[in-house]
Amino acid sequence: MCRRQGINIYPFLRILTGLLFMTSGFEKVISPHQNFLYVIQSYAFLNPLLEEMAAHLLPWCEFFIGIFLVLGLWLNRSLLGLAFLLVMFLEAVAQAILRHLPIEECGCFGGLMSFPLPSVLVFDTALFILTGLMYYKIEKTQRFSLDQYLFKNEAP
Repeated sequence: MCRRQGINIYPFLRILTGLLFMTSGFEKVISPHQNFLYVIQSYAFLNPLLEEMAAHLLPWCEFFIGIFLVLGLWLNRSLLGLAFLLVMFLEAVAQAILRHLPIEECGCFGGLMSFPLPSVLVFDTALFILTGLMYYKIEKTQRFSLDQYLFKNEAP
């Protein structure tokens, strides 16, 4: 019996997601942190001390998680980190929508592009589901990854 092999789209999805977060993080990293701080403050979600910390740290987290996803390095941890970021983003956007905050654009990609909050909610939910699927199918997601070559004998 010949078993037909389907196309493994998980590495492609992993790399595409990684590029998305690399781009988003990089745009915020190279811009003055006050730009992203303003975006964070508009969501009225955190206390001022946490807003300042988030404006400094979140862009770097997005950037490095994106790099790790593209390279396929430490995928279990990278996907969990991404899921954590997405949960935070979903909470911030959902509460802004429910509170009818006057936010016209999300600020997700710094100055590159922006989207209305309802679209961001749908997109981030889809990314969260995709992240969970990549985590659940980690063996397929690891294809063409550094993990596949560096940690051959370790269990995922």
